[in-house]
Amino acid sequence: MIEDRGRRELPAARTDPLEQIEIDDFRRDRLLAALALILGAAFCLGLPFALQAGAEFFLPLTAAIVIAIALVPMLEWLERRGVPSGLASFLSLAAFLALINAALAIIVVPATGWFARLPESIPRIQSNLAPLIDFYATLQRFVDRTLTSVASGTEATAQAMADTAPTSVFDYFISAAPAAAIQLFFAILVVFFFLAGWTRLRKGTIRRRGSFDGAMQTARVIQNVVDATADYLATITMINAILGLTVALLLWALGMPSPFMWGGIVAICNFVPYLGPIVAAILLGLGGLMTFDAVGFALIPALIFIGVHLFEANLITPLVLGRRLTINPLLILVSLSFWGWVWGTPGALLAVPLLLILQTILHSTGTPDLAGFLFERGTLTAAEEMRSRLNRAQSESDG
Repeated sequence: MIEDRGRRELPAARTDPLEQIEIDDFRRDRLLAALALILGAAFCLGLPFALQAGAEFFLPLTAAIVIAIALVPMLEWLERRGVPSGLASFLSLAAFLALINAALAIIVVPATGWFARLPESIPRIQSNLAPLIDFYATLQRFVDRTLTSVASGTEATAQAMADTAPTSVFDYFISAAPAAAIQLFFAILVVFFFLAGWTRLRKGTIRRRGSFDGAMQTARVIQNVVDATADYLATITMINAILGLTVALLLWALGMPSPFMWGGIVAICNFVPYLGPIVAAILLGLGGLMTFDAVGFALIPALIFIGVHLFEANLITPLVLGRRLTINPLLILVSLSFWGWVWGTPGALLAVPLLLILQTILHSTGTPDLAGFLFERGTLTAAEEMRSRLNRAQSESDG
């Protein structure tokens, strides 16, 4: 056993070269593992605060890298058909911006109109909720004060927003705060230059490896990260688009105003697991209360979404994604909490792609054996990898 041999003192004479190699490797790995744990703990403690403090830089950079990785398959598809790298990068980025611009036009413009209607819809909402509010007298007083404050404080703002609603991503870029505009421009540049230099960067990273095995391992990790990220985002985007379109058509049949805006909101919220659908249902419930007079009928839009979402989440998504992109739900919740705390709503949208990238890298390079290091006097290297290394050492010794 490696453990027993590590505890024995080094013999005076090297009677067994293989055993000596095994002891030296164990001691070296144990020391390196301890240093790695100390540095890793310090890094993990300081990283969240550094990311939070430098959100203006790290958030657009991280979002741009995730988007660029997702666009790599389109870039490579264009390059295989003879399109130059620069033009292929521009076309990939233009397609993505066109998609975002279309989503903004479908969602933001009608949403601004709904926000402008909020003050005049407050009496209808109060009337629909009157039975519930009467049942909770304390809640009645709280809602009255809140709604009065909202009505007096947002009426002028809502009208101003309705007059200056952005109709495209470029209008949003112009009307946004200078800091947000700079971040958006920075993210677009990062995506473009990342795609433009992707082929050269990948080849250079692989060629700099010191051995053929290292080069192959690096190439495999890069390809796995790209494939997993692009497959997940493409599949989830397609599922969410179909979900939003289905909800929009059902709301249109129900007579709900701006059904495609609601479908777009549903599709975007569904990118955030667990929390996003709850927010979408609440917004649809509020929209129903603003539109319909009877409280039972006003809750139908939210019930429609809940029914469609349950069908999608329990049948369609598992069937399409299968086991190849399965992520532990506990890890998803932890990732949502962490990135939501660090960067807010944008962090929650990036939580699952970042978790998937990290999981793919660890799966490709090997997961550290932390329990073995702490409780079994092992190293951070898994037992299978240790045996493989010993077998290679034995082969070299026999040769």
